[in-house]
Amino acid sequence: MDAALCAFDSDGVVTHWNGEATRLLGWSAQDAVGRRGLAGWAVRGGEGEALMARLLAVMAAPGRQVHEFPLLTKDGGRILVRAQTCAVPGPDGRPAGVYCAFSEIHAQIDLERSMALSDALFQEAVWGVVLIDADLRPAVVNDYAARALRTPKEVLLGRPLGEVLDQGVEEIEGALDHVLSAGTPPPPADLWVRLRTGSGEADRAPRRCWRSGFVRLGSPLGEEPAPLGVGWLFEDVTEAKLAEREASRLRFRTQQLRRAARVAIECADPMDAAVGYLDFALAGFADHVLLDLLDARGRPVRAAGTPGGPGPCLPVGPAGVPVGYPPGHPALQAVERTGSVRARDLTPEQAARHRWPRGTLGALCSVLRSRGRTLGVVTFLRGAGRPVFDHEDAAYAEEVAARVAAALDLLPPP
Repeated sequence: MDAALCAFDSDGVVTHWNGEATRLLGWSAQDAVGRRGLAGWAVRGGEGEALMARLLAVMAAPGRQVHEFPLLTKDGGRILVRAQTCAVPGPDGRPAGVYCAFSEIHAQIDLERSMALSDALFQEAVWGVVLIDADLRPAVVNDYAARALRTPKEVLLGRPLGEVLDQGVEEIEGALDHVLSAGTPPPPADLWVRLRTGSGEADRAPRRCWRSGFVRLGSPLGEEPAPLGVGWLFEDVTEAKLAEREASRLRFRTQQLRRAARVAIECADPMDAAVGYLDFALAGFADHVLLDLLDARGRPVRAAGTPGGPGPCLPVGPAGVPVGYPPGHPALQAVERTGSVRARDLTPEQAARHRWPRGTLGALCSVLRSRGRTLGVVTFLRGAGRPVFDHEDAAYAEEVAARVAAALDLLPPP
């Protein structure tokens, strides 16, 4: 047995003594069996009588009892042990003796701590915990992880991670492979993942950021620990990462507006100042920008814009070029509403009909207003590889449009 074991008859005589007890204390079965009690050899003489009374009392009590007491080793040392005792019934069903299983208390406490930690991790932890087997499939999943993966625990067991994760599964499986083969866990990393939906479509599921750490699980029973799998611990930090990203984006945009303002105050030509604002606004924000001013009849005239490919915003010419927007065009809607209008998921046909460059997938039109007058509209365009314009983007575009309008308001009347 893994635990040390001894047994006593109803008079306290040692009847059994196993090999683990010999290994722990040094006393052999020949030394122990047949002795009455433990006093004078395995226990100090003054403590032996009281200890045996405690151990034999289990015959008159139901179930098991747990005791802690010191024992003497054969070489004179002392070991504090934790023991479980239980009555042994005789042929007639009445207690005929006691068996006592014991182990060194520090080893027992370490084992109990490990068991308690494992139990807490899989029931009450505020992190996701998944035990991955050598085939990279979940073997144990705690409640947090099941909620994060949006799949019941019993369904997750034994399934490849690719069945529940769409994006990020390659990075996770790469880390698991590395830990299994090399044994050295990588430092915790923020991994962006996207869950598969019930229909198998991942594009509509929001991305989540999981701060993940990995530990190798090896068997302590072998001479060379054999990998049993990998422990994957993670925490959802999406909100914190998005807030951090938004704060960084806001700092950058504020800096761009400040730099544009310093350049604009040195421009003698109002159009140069307006184009300068648009150039600074383009960085990290959009692929193209179009500046349309309203003529005396309220029709849009192209005053400036980026060329066919991404590049600086350039004035078209002194007189501009009339733009024949079709009815319902987003730029015309922005002028009519005196606000911003967004367009998304544009097809090549729609982009061509709106007279926007090929490859345009999203647009944001913001009206130019100054001193209660509508001067025109500025349009920012995004292609593939960029997200759609959101409410924060619209607020930034309106801030840029206000500064551009203030500069254009200094142009002489046509």
